[in-house]
Parts: sequence; C-alpha cells; structure tokens
Amino acid sequence: MFKKLLIFIGVALCCSSCGIYSFSGTSIQSDVKSITINYFEYKAITVNPTLSNDLTEALRSQFRKMTSLEQVDMDGDLEISGEITGYDVKAAAITAGDTAASNRLTVSVKVSFTNKKHPEDDFTSKSFSAYSDFDASNSLDAVQSTLIEEIIEKLVEDIFNASVAQW
Repeated sequence: MFKKLLIFIGVALCCSSCGIYSFSGTSIQSDVKSITINYFEYKAITVNPTLSNDLTEALRSQFRKMTSLEQVDMDGDLEISGEITGYDVKAAAITAGDTAASNRLTVSVKVSFTNKKHPEDDFTSKSFSAYSDFDASNSLDAVQSTLIEEIIEKLVEDIFNASVAQW
C-alpha cells in the first residue's frame, strides 16, 4: 500500500511540476498568474435582468474552483470578455395538433479570450450557446430560474474549456 502511495505522489509531482497540466483539466502555462473576467454585457433583444451578472459570477467562480489564478479587476495575464447576444424561446417539439409539447430556452454569447503571455491561444468573438427544454404547459416565468442555472452551467463549462483547457 505504501508503494502505491509513493508512486501516486511521484506521478502527481511530475504532472504538476511541468506547470502546464493539472488534474482539473487545464493547460495553463506556469508563467500565467492572473485573470481578468469582465462583466458580460447584455445585448439580447429579450431582457433577463439578472443573466449578465449570474453568468459573470458563475464564470469567476469556476476559475476560482478550478485554477490557482489570481482574479484581478484589470490587466490580468488572461482576460475574458463577452456579451449575451441571444435569449430565445422556441417550440422544441410539436404535437399532431400543431401545438408545442415542449419549448426550448436558448442563450447565446460571444466571448473573447486574450492570453497576454501566449497570444497564440487568443480567440475573438467565439460564439457559444446552450439550451434547456421545458414542458409547454409551464410558463417561462415558472421554470426560468431552473433553466437559467442549467444553461449557465453549460456555458461556463464550454467557455472554461475553450479558454484554459483548450478543448
């Protein structure tokens, strides 16, 4: 048992000592120490007054949990900015009587990522979208907060992976 523990510790030290890979799935170079995550502007036609703040805070929280980067208000080694460009509800499944059986809430964002230390990792205005379906017998107001939580979780994962996991 002691040998297995030593082997595991050795492997963990080797992986973390290179400064590029981690067990969280990130590939952040060792010279990158800070990140600035700017507030996501709301530019969608349909208004959701809390979505910008909720998305921004969820992304900041993900970086706190999954990286050791210091979050700074400006001039971080990494910088993420974006805007919410779409907030749409459409029928997802139609019944024989041409009525909606379920509806789909879709949120779309455009994100720019800047890596000041390694500009080859940059991307500009990359589009991301996520959706969640709900029963058409429910009003959007009744299920919106739950749907938004699911959608934000998906968007944050996609943005995180595209920026520092490079998936």
